[in-house]
Amino acid sequence: MRDLSISKLSAEEQAFIDGPVEELCRMLDDWHITHERYDLPPAIWAFLKQHRFFGMIIPKAYGGLGFSARAHSDVVMKVSSRSATTAVTVMVPNSLGPGELLIKYGTQAQKDHYLPRLADGRDIPCFALTGPEAGSDAGSIPDSGIVCRQDFNGEQGVLGIRLNWDKRYITLAPVATLLGLAFQLYDPDHLLGDKEEMGITVALIPTSHKGVEIGTRHFPLDIPFQNGPTRGRDVFVPMDWLIGGVAQAGNGWRMLVECLGEGRGISLPALSTGAAKVASRYTGAYARVRQQFGMPIGYFEGVEEPLARILGNTYLMDAGRILTATAIDQGQRPAVITALLKYQLTERMRRLINDAMDISGGAGICMGPSNYLARAYQSIPIGITVEGANILTRSLIVFGQGAMRCHPWLLKEIQAVQADDLAAFDHAFTGHIRHVFANLGRSIWYGLSNAMLVVSGTPYTRRYYRHLTRLSSQFALLADYAALSLGGNLKRRERLSGRMADILANLYLCSATLKHFEDQGEPEADLPLMEYACTLTIHRAQQAMLAAFHNLPIPWLAKTLRTLMFPYGKPFHPPHDKLIHRVAQLALEPSATRDRLTAGVYITNDPADRMGRIEDALHKTLAAADVEKQLRKLMKDGKLTAHTAAEAMLEARDKGLLDKFSVEKLLAARKAVLNAIRVDDFPAEYFRQSGMEPLQEQQQTG
Repeated sequence: MRDLSISKLSAEEQAFIDGPVEELCRMLDDWHITHERYDLPPAIWAFLKQHRFFGMIIPKAYGGLGFSARAHSDVVMKVSSRSATTAVTVMVPNSLGPGELLIKYGTQAQKDHYLPRLADGRDIPCFALTGPEAGSDAGSIPDSGIVCRQDFNGEQGVLGIRLNWDKRYITLAPVATLLGLAFQLYDPDHLLGDKEEMGITVALIPTSHKGVEIGTRHFPLDIPFQNGPTRGRDVFVPMDWLIGGVAQAGNGWRMLVECLGEGRGISLPALSTGAAKVASRYTGAYARVRQQFGMPIGYFEGVEEPLARILGNTYLMDAGRILTATAIDQGQRPAVITALLKYQLTERMRRLINDAMDISGGAGICMGPSNYLARAYQSIPIGITVEGANILTRSLIVFGQGAMRCHPWLLKEIQAVQADDLAAFDHAFTGHIRHVFANLGRSIWYGLSNAMLVVSGTPYTRRYYRHLTRLSSQFALLADYAALSLGGNLKRRERLSGRMADILANLYLCSATLKHFEDQGEPEADLPLMEYACTLTIHRAQQAMLAAFHNLPIPWLAKTLRTLMFPYGKPFHPPHDKLIHRVAQLALEPSATRDRLTAGVYITNDPADRMGRIEDALHKTLAAADVEKQLRKLMKDGKLTAHTAAEAMLEARDKGLLDKFSVEKLLAARKAVLNAIRVDDFPAEYFRQSGMEPLQEQQQTG
């Protein structure tokens, strides 16, 4: 992993982010979108089409932008820092959608016709997979297509499919012109071949086609991106409307898994990281300018703890996002890692946004145009639910798929049994036994020595590489023990599988963090972030591993194995209070570390902007910090009689104790702080117009 060359933006990709993406962010008014229009304004829709935001993954040969996974991720991250509604609108056509399916599996005629139209926004796509009776269990979708012959467009006996479907939660469906549809294909009359049950198949249907029902909307919390149901009853489509034509009939599950795997590793991790960076930058600034009991709230140890969690998790989330996008750019298809990343980053976003809300208090919960945090809070369940609910991903997919795909011998053993190849099975089984004993030896040795003889990394990172080496060997042994002792029952032990997924996830994120730190040149100022993230993930991996031991069969053997792995007890601790303090302090002042941590999101210090007003207050507060200390000392020494700070400033000026320039700095800082901590309020008429008439008035008029 250390040798993997991290993807970097091309000059063209960077220009797009600095140009159209930056301009888009300036145009976005999230309150207007989410509270007044419940949709993107026409000007935003036109801008997205004009600059081909919907065609980022479409090759240039078809009029798209042909961007890398890293660029795709960076665009979504920056847009999400401004508007979740817009980010979702942008990311869906570029992740799981007809565009990606067409690129990989479409016929040449389909590519030539549809890809240019998708790239420039003439066609808006959606993809219908989820239905009322088959959500996460997409493999059992009841929607069906029957191969038949029917008259179509003046031609008699056209070979095609009669479709029936009922789908919901389909993003962009209400505005889509092109519907990607997944269904079970049946061929009872054997018009295609000998098989009657063909399997999941994917078709591409214009929404204007006769019988397609579309246009109504769901209302996902208060993040009103276009999302809704679609239905069809006895809708006939010709066979060449299948993506890839007849050759891909029945191959839909493989097509979807491959495309979903890549998109899942880009879009939602980018959206989650964008929210995390916004929380890090602006909640930290708020904690510095907001005072209670005569001092900034960011100086309180109780506030430092959640503030450090926000920054530390943001650092490792960005590291995981970049590493995974790099793997995709270099042709890898890390299906397990993308599932892991999606569930880990959306869950970490959930926790750190909650921390940010706790720090912001009333400023976080009072809705209005000035609130930069509440929409992120409301959007948390959306990211956690879509593209595979996190409960399912954690408990079934990550370890359930990973144990089979990543093990060097297990899949070979199963394949040998299925092929009734005794020689191949003997070879695989012997290799498996050697693998187990090698991991056992390493685990015992690393447990006794704490992997002190492992030489990897740099002086800053070496000890964490040692911890990773130790835990990785122990995890491999633990996984073999679970598989051998539980056999086929392992897939039904979901809590155990979830703990194994937690171990793998934290080891991966720790590895990504170390690589991220090294790739950035190991800046010493960033050490607290790297140390916090690595300490946190290693401790969590250890705790999940110990919890797994307590729930494995043959308790005496599991306890013996645990003792051999951890002969001195629990070696890894959570972040120390001193480290928490060092990390939290990074949020409270401008610095190169703060800028690196929050790079890639929309940043402004415009006092009229909902986020810029907090950044503006931070800079003005710090510029006046020395003068403020002088003023406090004058008040403490009894040289001023004023009771409030505002009155004391003027009194100090009038008495000549502070010069005019210093007082102006103090007044400017005070004005900026009041603007930063301001919350919106509305006249009663506003709520009546919005259908939110106060309860007492409803009772009086009732």
